[in-house]
Amino acid sequence: MEIKELAIAGAFRITPEKYLDRRGSFFETFRTAEVARLTGLPFRISQGNITVNRRGTIRGVHGTRTGSGEAKLVSCVTGAALDVVVDLRVGSPTFGAFDSTTLTEESGELVFLAEGLGHAYHALTEGARMSYLCAEQFVPGTQIDVNPLDPELALPWALEEEPILSDKDRAAPGLREAAAAGLLPRYTGPSART
Repeated sequence: MEIKELAIAGAFRITPEKYLDRRGSFFETFRTAEVARLTGLPFRISQGNITVNRRGTIRGVHGTRTGSGEAKLVSCVTGAALDVVVDLRVGSPTFGAFDSTTLTEESGELVFLAEGLGHAYHALTEGARMSYLCAEQFVPGTQIDVNPLDPELALPWALEEEPILSDKDRAAPGLREAAAAGLLPRYTGPSART
């Protein structure tokens, strides 16, 4: 597998090596020791989640407060989605910056995020199925929500129609408002390789 750091420290794109034959394809999506070696971030799986989405759905921007340990590995196992990582860490050199990756079932690519980073995606196909493997079990009260349509963030949704959002995401504060209210994690130093 190939692992490349995104524009946000602590976020990586993982591209698996595919083996093709007349039956189809096979690829390894994740290897704990290899990911830890190449990113400098240990990762163990404590919880797995799946979402099935209508085309046009946006979920996020979601994160957790630092210390909750909710690093995650995200993939699209059916269909396609535009996956976005947002730096929510107040004081980070890239605070408020984002990077995006189109995840598809065909590519098998994954995005690995360290804790403290925000995550969102836009379902590009009907029934897009997203898989999240999380380092820790979800702890109620630690979730951070930032409005994915915040004009100051200007995330690259390229919307053709009104997106489908949860009431919670639509009502979430923008990045600046969330920071001013003390809702966001503080940057404690590089999350990437040393």
